[in-house]
Formats: sequence, C-alpha cells, structure tokens
Amino acid sequence: MADLSENVAAVRREIAEAAARAGRDPEEVELCAATKYLPVEEMGALADAGIELVGENRQQDLAAKHERWGERFAWDFIGHLQSRKVKAVLPYVRLIHSVATDSVLAQLERHAAPETEVLVEVNVAGEPGKGGVAPADLADFIARCPVRVVGLMTMPPIAEEPEVSRPYFAALRELAAEHRLGRLSMGTTQDFGVAVEEGATIVRVGTRLYRA
Repeated sequence: MADLSENVAAVRREIAEAAARAGRDPEEVELCAATKYLPVEEMGALADAGIELVGENRQQDLAAKHERWGERFAWDFIGHLQSRKVKAVLPYVRLIHSVATDSVLAQLERHAAPETEVLVEVNVAGEPGKGGVAPADLADFIARCPVRVVGLMTMPPIAEEPEVSRPYFAALRELAAEHRLGRLSMGTTQDFGVAVEEGATIVRVGTRLYRA
C-alpha cells in the first residue's frame, strides 16, 4: 500500500492520455477502485490517495466496509448480483453495474427506491455461461426494468492484449448510443486505456492500484 498514491496518480495520467487520444475530457471518466481483495482496515489508504469511488463485488464485504468507511466514498456494486442479495445491496450504493436477470428485476421492483439507478450488464461477446443480457434482448430488458437504466456494463473475453477488447467496448458504446444511455462501465486493470478511447465513463481498476 505504500505505493498506492503513486499508482493512483499513474492510472489517472493514463486515463487522461487515453482521453486526449480520443478527443475527450478526462473529467468525463470516473476511476472506480475495485476493492474485492482489499481488507476493510486498508480502505482508508484509498481515501488518502484521492480515491472517491469504490466498487465492491460481494454484498457482505460491501456492508462491512460501508459500516466503517461509508462517508469517505461513493459506493458502487460491480460484482455478479444474486437476486436474493438485491435488497441488502440497495441501501449502500449509488449504482449497481450488473443488472442482468429477470429475477433481479423482480427484486428491484419489490425493494428499490424510486430514485434507484442501474447499469445493465451486456454479454457483448456472446460467451456461453457468462452473465449479461444478449444485445438482441437489450431493448426488451431495459423496457421491463422497474428502475431507471442509466448505462451499460460489460466484461469482454479475457485477453492479454488490450487491443483485443476494443471491438467489444466499441460495440457497447454503440448499444448505449442506440438506447440513449450516457454511462459506460467498461475497462479494468489490463485494458482501461482502450476502454477510455472507446467511450468508457467508469473504469474499474483493482490490482493495478495495489501492486508494488
């Protein structure tokens, strides 16, 4: 964690450089620190390093970390969302990135506040067994969502080269434009620069921030 501030600064520089290459304002891109593997007692170092937005993958960890650090950050839920966890997640987050099933829609209808906003996860690559709504089903899914859909999220196929992710990010950007959605959650440690070039408004970066 001693290198955290330097790592955060380096990631922000790369976001700014990628935004410049695409003719974008870097202020349009939020850095979401993925904290799946970060112990609750180390969360304060993120705030000290200037992180304002964190993303959690597990409901139990979200609750524990929010109890201690709730006022220090904005909180998003970025992991796979089980329908039985929806009620427990909602009070803590400004945004859920991973709405993708009818069972989650049903729980949102039961428990979400009128101001709740979500992103729909899209399986752009059509990977079997992977979460996310198929692009062909997206319009119907959005229409059935009982809360406001403000954007889309995707996880492209795992690849060593960031450029491999580009067509999937571009496809998500086109889907968002088609449905007049402003937020795009895409890009992680290995490919966030390409994601920014293709229109990401939120990048979810984890290990890059914490490694020495």
